[in-house]
Parts: sequence; C-alpha cells; structure tokens
Amino acid sequence: MRTPASPRGKGGNASALSQQVIIDAAQRILDEEGHQSLSMRRLARSLSITPMALYHHVRDKDELLILLLAKKARSYPRPQLPEEPRERLVAASQLLYDLLSEAAFLSEILASPDLLAVAVSWITDCITEAAGACGLAPEQAIRAQDLIWHYTAGELLAHQARVRLGAKRDAGTPLPASAIAEASPEHHPRLASVADRWADLTARSSHRRGLEDIVDGILSSYRRDASVPPG
Repeated sequence: MRTPASPRGKGGNASALSQQVIIDAAQRILDEEGHQSLSMRRLARSLSITPMALYHHVRDKDELLILLLAKKARSYPRPQLPEEPRERLVAASQLLYDLLSEAAFLSEILASPDLLAVAVSWITDCITEAAGACGLAPEQAIRAQDLIWHYTAGELLAHQARVRLGAKRDAGTPLPASAIAEASPEHHPRLASVADRWADLTARSSHRRGLEDIVDGILSSYRRDASVPPG
C-alpha cells in the first residue's frame, strides 16, 4: 500500500484534522448513506472543510478506500483455520472472499488487488503460509496467493454485475437481449442447448467450487513441475 500522505498544517504542525477523523467520517457515510454516496466532495462537506483539505491527509479516493478496508480487516474475526494444509489454504482463501464481499465500497478498485493485499495482510499471510505448508516454494506460494486474489476479485466483480442487472430487471428497466438467449444452434450448438437455463445456471453461487478447483489446479501444477527432473 502506498505511504499515506503526511498531514500538514500552518507552521508545519499537523492540523486538527487527522487521517483518523477522515476515516471515521467516511465510515459514517458508508453506514448511514451507502457506498454510492461516498465521494471526496461529500466527505469534505460532512467535515465542513474544503475538498482540498482532505488531500493533506489522504492522497485520493483509492487510498481512502484502502484505509477503510484496513480498518475493517483489523476488526474482522480471525477464525481457527484447519490444520491440514490444503484445507487451510481453501479456508484462508474463502475468508478473503467473505471479507471483501462485505466491503461493497471497494467496487471501484477491486480490479487492482495489488492495492488491497497489504490492507488485509493477515489474510494474505495466511494464504501464503498455507500454500507453503502444501509444499510450494516461497516464490510459488506468492504466485498462488496472487492467482487466488485475482480469482476472488473477478468473482466479486461478476457478482456485483449480476446484482446491478437484477435490480434493473426488478425495476422494470429494459435490458439488452442476452447474446446467449439468441445463440444460433447452427453456429453455437452447445450454448444454444442451455440457453433456456443459462440465467438460472449463472445465478447460482459457484465461488466455493471454483475456489477449490483453483487451489487443486495450483497444487497439482506445482507438484507436477516438481516431479519433472531438470533437463
């Protein structure tokens, strides 16, 4: 995570406004108005300051969101993880998904997990440790947690998109025709064969099954590589 901007005030002293005050105010907006209302301008108004004053303490909205996630991660329950390494890796990875899924305000930066990993470093560390306990070398364990991060972010973004579409559908907003529904049996026989069930199939939560497939694929790949003698 980027180093937070240093507070500056008159005469070089920190002003009465602090990063913690800003984070607490942002959290109140999230709790009372929802993440759609959180903007730097709205935050400044709630503190009766100018938006420019915020940037003496927080570089931009991305950093604000990261700080909010770090705050949430610090108070998030830390369950006892399984002793068996593969199960521990799955459980730690599921924990990452569960935490991020409760932070809808991250939607703007979910596609950049490198910005988020340090904010939830204790979960990132659990994933990397469990991958190492499964027999992966340190660089392989880092690669494994990176793949799991990207899978998690992709699943959350897809879920959010489905929720938005569902809300529009419930509100009676006209939606574009589904490309799957219009799939030609001649050119796309497999898609056409499940077109009438596509919405139901994709609406089902498949994160856990996909996570286990990802974990097993990672472990199988690295174990296979380890069994091949150097050429």
